[in-house]
Amino acid sequence: MKSFATRRAWLLGCLAALGCIGASAQTASQTPPAWPSKPVKFVNSWPAGGPSDILARAVGDVLQKQFGQPFIVDNKPGAAGNVGADLVAKSAPDGHTLAWGIDTTHTINPHIYKSLPFKDSDLKPLVVISSSGLLLGVHPSTGIKTAKDWLQAARERSMNFSSGGNGSPGHLWVNMANIGASTRLVHVPYRGNTPAVMAVLSGEVDGGTLATPGMLPHVKAGKITPLAVTSQKRSRLAPEVPTVGELGLKDLESEVLYIVMAPGNTPEPLMQTMAKAITDALARPEVQARINDLDMRYEGLTGSAAASRLKKLSDQYGRIIRATGMKVD
Repeated sequence: MKSFATRRAWLLGCLAALGCIGASAQTASQTPPAWPSKPVKFVNSWPAGGPSDILARAVGDVLQKQFGQPFIVDNKPGAAGNVGADLVAKSAPDGHTLAWGIDTTHTINPHIYKSLPFKDSDLKPLVVISSSGLLLGVHPSTGIKTAKDWLQAARERSMNFSSGGNGSPGHLWVNMANIGASTRLVHVPYRGNTPAVMAVLSGEVDGGTLATPGMLPHVKAGKITPLAVTSQKRSRLAPEVPTVGELGLKDLESEVLYIVMAPGNTPEPLMQTMAKAITDALARPEVQARINDLDMRYEGLTGSAAASRLKKLSDQYGRIIRATGMKVD
């Protein structure tokens, strides 16, 4: 009996030990890894000086002070965000290489490129930071003063309109206008929003529908004539400019989402850790001030809410792109 009792006690002890090991392993698998453990690279998929670059630097400054690790912004523009996105998609899923940019890689590019260097699932949304509309503006030499003047002129003759590149929001908008408002706009792509704005400023093109922050200083200086904004609400920084909806052109409403993406197979606990760190940084007064200065509406979406926001916009743009026949290759 004693031998049996001893063996029974030994077996129960082993089972208890195994249970502890299993529980410990489960707890360890659910514990977010230490982050960051080395310098973090923010790969900005658009040119330096643009809104996504400004946001990345503002958040990076906060996180660098908080964690004591460098947060480096590395600008990799090209192919409507595909160049930078591909670099991140092929990076280690350890949270030390993240993509900053706008929604085009997941809402426009899949519909206009025959093939992409990465699959949609190779990247997943970490944070949808903010949204903003575009500003429709023309060079004063066109003689156009109002959106009504522009609409009449753009229906009667061809007008060159710049964008931040093939597949950019401005490119999509040109196609939306040609289909939805029967205009005759000719798309002229540039390598980013800043050179596209400079083309309007110099009179190299007749106009453009471009990110509001880049247009506003020249609007305020009287060097670009503002006609409308594509957002549902008027700009906080230029409240005198009407929306396209107010002008009876609701089909021309458009917005840009500013987002952060991680490699697709990044562990969920790490995703949650990073999302909290970034949204906490975004909530800081100095970062909110930058968002307001860029005429953006803060969203701060993470997880399934961020994914749903992108999916909804992708479905909307997909319908528009199929209707316009817009293609890049």
